[in-house]
Amino acid sequence: MKLVTILGARPQFIKAAAVSRAVAERSDVENLLVHTGQHYDPNMSDVFFEELSIPKPAYHLEIGGGTHGQMTGRQLEAIETVLAKEKPDTVIVYGDTNSTLAGGLAASKMGIPVCHVEAGLRSFNRSMPEEINRVLTDPLSTWLFTPTETAVKHLAKEGIFGSCVVNVGDVMYDAALLFGNDARRKSTIFDRLNLEEGAFRLATVHRQENTDSPERLSIIFEAFRTLAEDSPLVLPMHPRTRKALELTGEFKTMTEGLTVTEPLGFFDVIRLMQGASVLLTDSGGMQKEAYFHGTPVVVLRDETEWVELVELGWAKIVPPNDVASVVDSAQKVRMPTESVDATPYGDGSASSKIVSELKS
Repeated sequence: MKLVTILGARPQFIKAAAVSRAVAERSDVENLLVHTGQHYDPNMSDVFFEELSIPKPAYHLEIGGGTHGQMTGRQLEAIETVLAKEKPDTVIVYGDTNSTLAGGLAASKMGIPVCHVEAGLRSFNRSMPEEINRVLTDPLSTWLFTPTETAVKHLAKEGIFGSCVVNVGDVMYDAALLFGNDARRKSTIFDRLNLEEGAFRLATVHRQENTDSPERLSIIFEAFRTLAEDSPLVLPMHPRTRKALELTGEFKTMTEGLTVTEPLGFFDVIRLMQGASVLLTDSGGMQKEAYFHGTPVVVLRDETEWVELVELGWAKIVPPNDVASVVDSAQKVRMPTESVDATPYGDGSASSKIVSELKS
């Protein structure tokens, strides 16, 4: 069986690392990686392939930047060329990026079965580009591998059900189990930033609804500066966020007192999540990663796809509409004690289940 995997962004590299290991255990499965280049910064791309021992992409399309339409259209054209040459049995796409939609469209138009890993997620916020990508990719897919029962229910309400939908669990949980101890052993981020276990907060911001809103961005960073007055707040700076802050002309003022870094490698980010007292983020994937490593989360959005985290008490949704609510939530959040044994994202074998399902 010949697979072609389309990926282009940090979360997809992590998911592909887990699935690629499961594929490597099967001598009868070939998997070619196609990197669209959506995340082209070395700190958000190359370092993940190196640290996670992901096979080198067979194709690097180098398509990043531009509007959503420009990026998706160029990716669609380039992916189609690759698929025409390779003629795979199945195309695998992950998550909800422009690369996901472009890969799904290209394959389905060519009559190639599509496997969507992390299918069925919904924020029900159509202003999010990610939501559009999810909603369009799922109906195109031949196999829909969901991370949760909630995702299965979302698909059923949209008329997608039956044997094509399989709840395998979350491949990000597989990755957490695979690489968590490696992060503790290999990362030197605590020494480099002079941090102590449990005595700092971690934050990330990159989502369009926050970076493209001067008001929300100002509230978020004022809250961060306030929180940094009583303990360090570490902020790996996403390129989109840096650009938005620089456009204000107040980058230095907005980040005063914060421990700002460039985008970090996977092991460093995981080690920070393991040691932080709380994660403040608008990322989808990092909400779960923090949960897998036992860290509560303040979600800087109006909603989350990962409703299980809210229900279990691991995450609190705090729209960044005022400084006080963000600060208060971050200061009061605690690790829940009643849901520590919950397993809403499977048993850590999602990757092998996916490969077995495809093979059978």
